[in-house]
Amino acid sequence: MYLFTSETVSAGHPDKCADIIADSIVDRLLQSDPKSKVATETFLSGNHIIIGGEVKTTAHTNEKFYKDIARKALHKIGYPESEGFKRGETLYPDEADIHVYVSEQSPDITQGVEKADEEIGAGDQGIMFGYATSERDDYMPTALAYAREIRDVLYGYALEHPETFGVDLKTQVTMDYGTKENFDHCKPVKVSQIVVAIAHSEKVTQKEVQQLVRKLIIEKVKFNEGHFDEANVLFYINNTGRFVRHSPVADSGLTGRKVVCDTYGGYAPIGGGSQSSKDYSKVDRSALYAARWIAKHIVAAGLAEKALVQLAYVIAEPRPLSVTVDTQHTALSGISDETLSQKIREAFPLTPKWITQKFGLDRPGKDHFLYADVAAKGQVGYEEYPWEQLDALEWFEGLKK
Repeated sequence: MYLFTSETVSAGHPDKCADIIADSIVDRLLQSDPKSKVATETFLSGNHIIIGGEVKTTAHTNEKFYKDIARKALHKIGYPESEGFKRGETLYPDEADIHVYVSEQSPDITQGVEKADEEIGAGDQGIMFGYATSERDDYMPTALAYAREIRDVLYGYALEHPETFGVDLKTQVTMDYGTKENFDHCKPVKVSQIVVAIAHSEKVTQKEVQQLVRKLIIEKVKFNEGHFDEANVLFYINNTGRFVRHSPVADSGLTGRKVVCDTYGGYAPIGGGSQSSKDYSKVDRSALYAARWIAKHIVAAGLAEKALVQLAYVIAEPRPLSVTVDTQHTALSGISDETLSQKIREAFPLTPKWITQKFGLDRPGKDHFLYADVAAKGQVGYEEYPWEQLDALEWFEGLKK
């Protein structure tokens, strides 16, 4: 037995509410002015919401602009009035007390980011990580992928049945790899444990919650063959026995507190900052996408069973200070990690401008992607994201020759 566990949260979790509001602001500002510079944090507690930070934009903004974005985001998440929950048990967006403290971005930052040659300097120093594994076809770690799939099934049910479940929920999955060697070489064996905490109406008993959650998981979640045997999985569903009072009225929410859920579920390191609330010039966001793109290509090209990619930047400089690839002793082609790192650094500029143009990070939209939707689901691991496209596979495969 060798176990590894990952967790994730729904869009209705207070921390995710904060991320989604912050990224809804990023979406709106970039749609109005693609050159907007944005760093706005959100804090929710009880019936209060605080939006603070700094922006530089030609878009017309005022206090009402930010308040309207916040209320619309919360309604979209699933927090309108619901017959299943009374006041005091859940958040009512139209009654929330919203405070806005947004100022203009410091010119000291702007002069380093906006270069005379239209290049974009990194908006801050920092380190970012990309990771990919051959465990699944989407190159994501198995425990996290299953935790997300369970979350999505339960969240979808909650949206359709607000009289039963609230949209505030967490899921956790423990995979058994059998041996450490299996773990090292991306060979999960079976699901060992499933943990769910989901808000529910006081009219629904604990037994009913447990039965319904198990039923939904068994019938709706698509586990790989052999991974799920109901008789041998330990379920922990609402382990306190009651979860009626929920949302930010029961637990505060803050931008950037769910970076492990957002990325690789603990299978890989995380960088020094979160992605949500930031425009593309902030490498916490753009370079994480680039690092995942590189790592995914390395594994998809058959160069290694897994890959960890680190990018490092300094504020005001466009190119990364370092590009480091670690295949964690799973290399398949004979090319060393040192050589792989060097060739990638030489082939791809990896400047904020290059990353932005490649993935269209300055033009969020319904026909492309929305940062708010990315915040709700996870920053990596979904095929529709531009940074998940295997569009340079031939180049990476050529490294084997």
